[in-house]
Amino acid sequence: MPWLFSIAALIAVLATAEDLWRRRISNKTTVGALALGLGAHTALYGLPGLGSALAGALAGLLVFLVFFLVGGMGGGDIKLMAGFGAIAGLGRILPATLLTAIAGGLYAMVYLLVRKIRGKSQPQAAEPEAIPYAPAISLGVLLSFAAG
Repeated sequence: MPWLFSIAALIAVLATAEDLWRRRISNKTTVGALALGLGAHTALYGLPGLGSALAGALAGLLVFLVFFLVGGMGGGDIKLMAGFGAIAGLGRILPATLLTAIAGGLYAMVYLLVRKIRGKSQPQAAEPEAIPYAPAISLGVLLSFAAG
């Protein structure tokens, strides 16, 4: 378990930094998360671990796919959740998505409050309208490890 948490923490730092700095999450980070999750689960638990990692990746992808399809989330976000699904495994990814939704809601409220305090009620033309979601995804996944 400490290995999986360590991998998740590394990916969380990388993805959050990328999303806050560049407003996108690279394929290197998301594919790396997927590969590390599949490899770690296989090394730790054999073929059942590989199955759990694959199922977790699919569940992570599918949970956020609907938000991507309606334009509420970027492709990097759903690929990141798939990568985290491979790291967390099937048993942990569903609680992680719930914790991500809670963290995301709180994060969005704080983000909008800070914008209002700064006097930026409407996004400027050069400013992206989307809220970077990797911090919320990362926090939700890491909290799922702490919760159980």
